[in-house]
Amino acid sequence: MTQRFRLPMDAEQAYEYLLAANMAEVQFRHRRFIHTDSVEDQLCQMADWLTADSPKFGIVLCGGCGNGKTTMLKALQNLLNHLNIRNPNARSGFSDCYGLPVVDALHIANLCKTNHDKFLEMARYDMLGIDDLGVEPMEVMSYGNIMNPVIELLSKRYDAQLFTIVTTNLQPRQIRERYGERIADRLNEMMAKIVYRNTTYRTDESQIASGRTFDWSWRKQDYPNNPIT
Repeated sequence: MTQRFRLPMDAEQAYEYLLAANMAEVQFRHRRFIHTDSVEDQLCQMADWLTADSPKFGIVLCGGCGNGKTTMLKALQNLLNHLNIRNPNARSGFSDCYGLPVVDALHIANLCKTNHDKFLEMARYDMLGIDDLGVEPMEVMSYGNIMNPVIELLSKRYDAQLFTIVTTNLQPRQIRERYGERIADRLNEMMAKIVYRNTTYRTDESQIASGRTFDWSWRKQDYPNNPIT
């Protein structure tokens, strides 16, 4: 049986590591880290999930544009590179330590069309971060064959129960509408969920402080207990 990944520490220590990694990622972008209640909640949820026993082997970070989802994903990527945690499931020719490759969904679609062998290799990675689910074309054509890259990749990762983190601006009902009942139900089974309800960080800080940029379409009722509805 494949061993599920969990950080080898308690939730409190994981929180401190994630906070430091997020701050470093924000500073790398020459921005000022803003530690709001929303950020605190997101860090706590992520730390809890990464350290607790759970039947789920993935997590989806969902919400509006520019509110920290990709920052969290890349922060975790950098944190794992720093911690050098041994991977008991490592395959021959791969690193002995856990690593989190991060690709955007558009790249997945392009790779499926231009280098299908590499696409299939990616689908078998022990860990994978998928950024911006929903921006990619649903179908690509290769040698006369129509393929659904993201659906195929998620299905393979579901079957193998491989650690997968997804960020998306899509609301749950939009995921079901776009990818269909089968993938939506599989995502429900495999993924926990963190909802980013805070405003964008890509605007003037005075607007962020006043809340004038908040998009009211990202309401709590849009995100029921399951990640996909």
